Amino acid sequence: MATAKSPKQTTKCSTLRAAVGQLTLIEHCLCPLDARASLRENFVHKTSYGYSKDKKRKQASVRVTCPGGLSTEDEFFLWGLLSLTLSQPKPTPNFFATRHYCLKQLGKIDTRRRGGRQYQQLAESLERLSLVSYRNDAFYDPLRGEHRRVSFGFLSYSLPIDGDSSRVWQISWDPIFFEYCLAACSVLAFDFEVYTELDPASRRLFLLLHKLFWRYRTTPAIDIRELGTNVLGFSDSLRTSEIKVRIAKLAERLRIHNIIAGEADFQKRAKGEFTVRFSKGKFFGRKVARPASNRIESPLAEPLRSIGFGDHECQRILHKFDEHLIQQWSDVTLAAVEHKGRSFFKRSPQAFFMHNVQHASQGTRTPPDWWLDLRKRESLANANLGSPESERPPNAKPSSVSNVLAEVIESGLVPALDKTAVK
Repeated sequence: MATAKSPKQTTKCSTLRAAVGQLTLIEHCLCPLDARASLRENFVHKTSYGYSKDKKRKQASVRVTCPGGLSTEDEFFLWGLLSLTLSQPKPTPNFFATRHYCLKQLGKIDTRRRGGRQYQQLAESLERLSLVSYRNDAFYDPLRGEHRRVSFGFLSYSLPIDGDSSRVWQISWDPIFFEYCLAACSVLAFDFEVYTELDPASRRLFLLLHKLFWRYRTTPAIDIRELGTNVLGFSDSLRTSEIKVRIAKLAERLRIHNIIAGEADFQKRAKGEFTVRFSKGKFFGRKVARPASNRIESPLAEPLRSIGFGDHECQRILHKFDEHLIQQWSDVTLAAVEHKGRSFFKRSPQAFFMHNVQHASQGTRTPPDWWLDLRKRESLANANLGSPESERPPNAKPSSVSNVLAEVIESGLVPALDKTAVK
């Protein structure tokens, strides 16, 4: 039977305000700052960071394998999408939302900027993130209270073949990674609006200092070379003096936001060796809520509007029916609109949706076979997006979401639903 829900789920907010990062992952960068170094096929990023165990300092080794490359923009989407997932009333590893909803909540589009290039950026970031394999020989497991050897991915996804579809995208988080992120003691809540205003290097320093300022008013002395290369992602070929200058500039940007107080305190330890300390700014005098407290609109409201429901009707539907049923039957309805046409409906898409979701809530209706077949074809097409680049012809151009989908359909691996829909 349908279960009632709190109307708070439909409260609107222009963008996500509180976000989270995983505490161990912010100890080091996932890729270099320079996209020319990291945005290449079969890129492998090796780094390390120090941690304390039994009152001794030890070193953790990290290997991030990125078959499709990785960039700082992907890092932005990783934390942003994870935060949207955890913002839901009952977070699960499967997050359903339209691309427009995700980009709107992350502040990437608004009434002046509506999709296009941003849609493509999100799709390409998802593709790269879905291929990443993360390995760490001393990852802190908050559930077991110990450091462990781990290997996990970040996410997988399923999206409509039609690039102009208004149907929801499915993002499924790796179960081990999501388990760590779901644990309150394993994530760092931070102000997403401030994070968005910063440049990539400042964002990484902001998150690290956010973690350190939990315990300290002034951070312990940090080796600037280790900070610059392992945490911020500067090239290891830079001289120590160059890294020192860049860190000073980042500190000034954070000081403007009151994240740190005063200037960075550099101390010379030996010839060519420097440490730095940062002091906590007034920014941390206010409490930052976890994403679960975000008052953002349900991601299911947008597909309901695409079907033809008004805001009041959307709220009533979200309050009355189970989220899973709303997601499923809104997707069936929109798939019918896009692939079967308006003539498919005896009355209207709205009537079709209401009739089916009401019966489904009583356990007397299941999704149609044609929709299940469509989902299988889309899953096959999405799976082929991750095929190794080495299998492509020697002179082939780099893959993108749209041209790979077109190739999959042309090859006959997926029966063509509508070739004109692949832009």
